[in-house]
Amino acid sequence: MAVDLYAGIPVNDYSAALTWYEKLFGTSPTFIASDTEAVWELAEHRSVAVEHRPEHAGHAILTVFVDDFDTRLAQIASRGIEPSKRETYANGVRHVTYRDPEGNEISFGGAPL
Repeated sequence: MAVDLYAGIPVNDYSAALTWYEKLFGTSPTFIASDTEAVWELAEHRSVAVEHRPEHAGHAILTVFVDDFDTRLAQIASRGIEPSKRETYANGVRHVTYRDPEGNEISFGGAPL
């Protein structure tokens, strides 16, 4: 069974959000869906969209589990963004949370060392 994912992140300041998410993801959007929505394809059929939706801004929570956890965090740090929270669970899984300027939580998880 194939699974596709299209996760949305509502924002109030669309222009500022584009700049911040370009730093977080390390690239420009994969495509611009409309005047108010930009999309990053993180992996095949797995996308994150930033959309101007002021009435919902700041309430997104999502986690992306990656196999290049340490490398990805170092790359994000090199672009000037630091996580607001770092955790290692009892089973060794690592988890970091970034908060965009509007309070949306975007996390990355990684397998135990």
